[in-house]
Amino acid sequence: MGVLSRRKNKKYSYEPRYYNNKDKDGNPFEIKHRFDDQRSTIHTRGLKTKFNNAMRDYKEGTDIIIRKRIYIIVAVLILLFLWFIEFDLSIFSI
Repeated sequence: MGVLSRRKNKKYSYEPRYYNNKDKDGNPFEIKHRFDDQRSTIHTRGLKTKFNNAMRDYKEGTDIIIRKRIYIIVAVLILLFLWFIEFDLSIFSI
């Protein structure tokens, strides 16, 4: 060992006991969410691109029942917000 040279780290090749190299994923240590392959908003850059991809996925993938449920939830949340800030809803009645 020289005075001015640094020690190099030891290298070893570790392979897990039940690792099958023929797997489709390849790396056994890669942590990946199970729905990453189906999502189009994962590896995009920019807020506008992500929003456009999310809206396209919403329009293509949802059916009528889910859309109705989302509209009902949004309406209830808006009414709760208006009630919380004590908005006078009587201005909408004649």
